[in-house]
Amino acid sequence: MSHWRDYRGSRGSLFDSMEGGDIRAPSSYKNSEIYEHENEQALNGLEDRVSILKRLTTDIHDEVGFHNRMLDGLGKDMDSARGVMSGTVARFKRVFETKSGRNMVTIVTSFIVIGLLVYYLIR
Repeated sequence: MSHWRDYRGSRGSLFDSMEGGDIRAPSSYKNSEIYEHENEQALNGLEDRVSILKRLTTDIHDEVGFHNRMLDGLGKDMDSARGVMSGTVARFKRVFETKSGRNMVTIVTSFIVIGLLVYYLIR
């Protein structure tokens, strides 16, 4: 008989939350549902942030690659310019080694200066 009372007592506690035909969920179930919903919202927010960071890092990676290629091209251009300049300096050295070369440089420089002077006076 005590078994029957235990059953009735536990049965009563199971249906304590029923009011007027409405079945209400126990408060612990409501809390876990609320926490579950909050966790889902937090996960969605994290997913959005992760996708934004992924796009941002991809853009940064692409930009870094572009700049590295541009710097490599600039280094090659500087090397070729260095070769041209060293050839030009070598030619100037040969011209300045002879007296007639020095005279030729003086004449060419004079023409350039006179030409620039006339250009600025006319303008």
